[in-house]
Amino acid sequence: MTNSVSWILVGMMGVGKSAVGREIASITGRQFVDTDILIQRRLGRSIQSFFQHYGEAAFREHETRVLEQLKPGNTIVSTGGGIILREENWVQLHRIGVVIYLKASAETLTERLERSSKKRPLLQVENWKDRVVELAEKREEFYSKADYTVLVTTQTIAEMAQDVIKTLGGQ
Repeated sequence: MTNSVSWILVGMMGVGKSAVGREIASITGRQFVDTDILIQRRLGRSIQSFFQHYGEAAFREHETRVLEQLKPGNTIVSTGGGIILREENWVQLHRIGVVIYLKASAETLTERLERSSKKRPLLQVENWKDRVVELAEKREEFYSKADYTVLVTTQTIAEMAQDVIKTLGGQ
C-alpha cells in the first residue's frame, strides 16, 4: 500500500473512530477527515438536528453523497457508524482505500457512550444500552466486510492507534 490510499475507520458509535483517527494522523503525518464533520458542514446543522427533522433515510443519503466526493489520498478517514449499511457505500469505501473495522464489545461501547448517549440520534430510546447491543449485532455482518479488523477494549486512544498502524504494517 502506498500513501495514495486512504485508511478508513469504520465501527460502532462510541468505539473511538474520530479520536483514534486523529491520533493516527498525528503519528503518520496523514490528513484527518471525519465524514460526520463533512456532513454537518454540508447540512449546515448538527446531525442530531437533521435526524430529528428529516430522519435516518435522508441522513444516509447525504452520507453517501459525501463519501462519493472523497478522493483516495494520504488521509485517515473516520466514518459514521452506519455508513456500512448501504452496499453502494462499500464500493466507495474500497475505491478510496483500505477499510479498518474497530471492533469493541457491547460492554465497552456502552461504557464509552455513557456520557454522549443523549446526543446520539439512534440512542433516543428508553433503554439505549439494549439499543447499542441490538445495533452492534445487526451491523456485524456489514462491518465484517472490512479489509482488517482491530479489536479494541480498554486500550488508550494512543494504544488503539498503534494497533491500527501495526495491523497495516506501519505504512
